[in-house]
Amino acid sequence: MRCPKCGGLNDKVIDSRASREGSTIRRRRECLHCEHRFTTYEAIETQTLMVIKRDGRREEFSRDKLLNGIRKACQKRPVSPQAIEEIVDRIVVDLHDGYEGEVPCMAIGERIMDELRVLDGVAYVRFASVYRRFEEATDFVQAVQKLEVRHDTATYRLPGF
Repeated sequence: MRCPKCGGLNDKVIDSRASREGSTIRRRRECLHCEHRFTTYEAIETQTLMVIKRDGRREEFSRDKLLNGIRKACQKRPVSPQAIEEIVDRIVVDLHDGYEGEVPCMAIGERIMDELRVLDGVAYVRFASVYRRFEEATDFVQAVQKLEVRHDTATYRLPGF
């Protein structure tokens, strides 16, 4: 690992810790030349996913793009950065488990909306308005109605009565 301060190639690992539920390892290093300390992250390399866009174009999947979209939907909402990271981690794992090579953009968008619906209703509506390209107020009303919890008032007979 090259030192970011002096460019030296010799360093020693001072501390190693698992992070993000064990999917990455955080290493604290010290340069043997200038004694500068820096942090590196080690992660499992996964197969590159290509996203099939609505117009048929293909684009390399970007975790950062996913993270930025969710952050924007959660902006000024009581949602912790850790909760956003956890959502992104779950979605990335699900996509790599469920698809090999290519994933339709619709699968990503629906998965994000499922997570946001549970996390924060306003963030869900914000994301849905961009993702589904809302053009009228009725589109927003329909999205909010999907958030409402429906209570079943039907009465069922209990066994033996």
